[in-house]
Amino acid sequence: MGKAIMIQGTGSNVGKSVLVAGLCRALTRRGLRVRPFKPQNMSNNAAVTVDGGEIGRAQALQALACGVAPHTDMNPVLLKPETETGAQVIVQGKRLTTVAAREYSALKPQLMDSVLESFTRLKTEADIVLVEGAGSPAETNLRAGDIANMGFAVAADVPVILTGDIDRGGVIAQMVGTHAVLPYADRDMIEGFIINKFRGDPRLFDDGLHEIATRTGWRNIGVAPWFAEAARLPAEDALDISGGGNGQVKIAVPLLSRIANFDDLDPLKLEPSVTLVMVKPGGAIPGDCDLVILPGTKSTIGDLAFLRAQGWDIDIQAHLRRGGRVLGICGGYQMLGKTLSDPGGIEGAAGSVAGLGLLDIETVMTADKRLEAVRGTHISSGAPVNGYEIHIGETSGPDCRRAWLDIDGTPEGAASADGRVSGCYIHGLFAADNFRQAFLQDLGGAPSAIAFQDTVEATLDALADHLEAHLDIAALLEIAR
Repeated sequence: MGKAIMIQGTGSNVGKSVLVAGLCRALTRRGLRVRPFKPQNMSNNAAVTVDGGEIGRAQALQALACGVAPHTDMNPVLLKPETETGAQVIVQGKRLTTVAAREYSALKPQLMDSVLESFTRLKTEADIVLVEGAGSPAETNLRAGDIANMGFAVAADVPVILTGDIDRGGVIAQMVGTHAVLPYADRDMIEGFIINKFRGDPRLFDDGLHEIATRTGWRNIGVAPWFAEAARLPAEDALDISGGGNGQVKIAVPLLSRIANFDDLDPLKLEPSVTLVMVKPGGAIPGDCDLVILPGTKSTIGDLAFLRAQGWDIDIQAHLRRGGRVLGICGGYQMLGKTLSDPGGIEGAAGSVAGLGLLDIETVMTADKRLEAVRGTHISSGAPVNGYEIHIGETSGPDCRRAWLDIDGTPEGAASADGRVSGCYIHGLFAADNFRQAFLQDLGGAPSAIAFQDTVEATLDALADHLEAHLDIAALLEIAR
């Protein structure tokens, strides 16, 4: 059995996922067999695993940092929000049920066995397992039946390092306040602390470090300065989605309420010929954009109604009249059709709704979810593509005869007669460098030599260097058990 150590945070978005990814790469480079683990995750940004399931995208990135394929054991419980109060529950890669938040409180204690089972399997193949918490252990109202933070740490006897985000302010209160509200048994699991996202000279916080250590008795593991290159890594939280760039090709993406697998956009943000605009709710799709991408969503019918409520359907029609183009990916692809039918009430009330009518296709929601890594070819350019499918629903219709992808010998996607509206089910297309360059050149973009996967690998190496320089890695290995 390998050892383990857990990185928890004083709140959401304090940088736990990035820290674990960097530590995975740092320890892997030291010759250790490292595995990432997150007992419970909540995200609509998912990845398909080698064993045919799905896990949070952050754990897939951490697996990449370890040099191993992502596996469902790395994130045994994944919650995928479908409404403001309900989420789909994925257990060891497969859909278990859909529940409201109150119902999940009763369900989660039953999931601990699956969590511990997955964790034990990882420990048998690793020298060290790096565990990531969720949210904050200071949410003591959620402690009963907890499987994400201290409930797991106590059950699995995993020592904890608490991380605070100094960039948002009040990090001493974050740390000391967490210490104050935790029950004694939980408090005793914490062996040290990390201050994350520091801007400026870390030595200026020496008195703060002393204050935290004195008030808590925890060991100082280090101060990690702000790491700007983290923006090049796939984001897990929709709150972290950003646009950028100043290129000649302007691409607009409506920020749907249940946007999913939005790391599809990451390669585009790196291209010098692209300006990527994330259109927030209440905003208008820019009139001068060249392409509108309708992204994936966890709730296609619900987000179609959301899109119409923002007036984006009218903006898209105007965009097409000006000669623009539209691309739909997965749920966005389904929205482009004439109708969306959900006879089994999988996404909500059973019934059918009218789609945007921009493609002559129809989609019927089905209970079976397709989860598969795929490879193929972009038909017009011959460029190889690879990606994954992660969706419910089957799409058919006359415009499917104009498929623009060949996936393992099977036509995929649909296009309008003039070619200005297209869609497909394949996520991750833009990570294929040759395809991305051909696609952007068709929009008038200048070619570049950017190799996306190499960029991600180089960023992970730089992150590992960053943490090696500023954290006491030896102390982390000493604390692990």
